[in-house]
Amino acid sequence: MIDKHLLDILACPACQSDVTQKDDVIICTDPKCALKYPVRDGIPVMLVDEAVK
Repeated sequence: MIDKHLLDILACPACQSDVTQKDDVIICTDPKCALKYPVRDGIPVMLVDEAVK
């Protein structure tokens, strides 16, 4: 699980919206974007190329 303080400062690199975590995925909170970024070995991979819709 990602630290709450880190989640508070992270933003979606595609649209700059807030993000939330569910299991091993970081999810953009903007419904238009809604990209999902993987978390590998406890590290969020916040790259648009790695995201899935």
